[in-house]
Amino acid sequence: MSVMLRSFRPTDEEAALAAWAEFQGSGFDFLPFDYETSIPWTEWLVQMERYREGINLPAYRVRSAFLAADVEGELVGSVSIRFALNDFLATRGGHIGYGVIPRFRRRGYATEILRQAIEIAHAEGVRPLLLTCDDDNVASATVIERCGGVLEAIMTDDDGVAFRRYWI
Repeated sequence: MSVMLRSFRPTDEEAALAAWAEFQGSGFDFLPFDYETSIPWTEWLVQMERYREGINLPAYRVRSAFLAADVEGELVGSVSIRFALNDFLATRGGHIGYGVIPRFRRRGYATEILRQAIEIAHAEGVRPLLLTCDDDNVASATVIERCGGVLEAIMTDDDGVAFRRYWI
């Protein structure tokens, strides 16, 4: 298994949109939460690069990298690495959010995606890292703990959903 985290490419559009549709209603947005289908893919790619550089960030955004997880040329997941925290991220969202397309789960990809994302965040000077997951998401909690996450607390958000806060 050789997972590579990389920027999304023009050729990823079809696979990324299919994965995005598959994740709808799951609580995880395969593409960023503010993705709009009305934006041409190539324009969205430029916007993601601006976010990575911290250029023209909307008020609700922080500098971040949104990357594709690729295995032998096939899109298997995605990861968002936030290099700073706003109020929401400091409570609920954390520095890193990742997901694996359901048909590719249980192959160790999530652990490798998170491991590489941690390296990228550390290379950008972000330490310590806050990660969160729903309390009932045993798979994600296991991945976070496998990558060095130390449980700080189990909390409840405004919607009454229990979630775990980890530090790496």
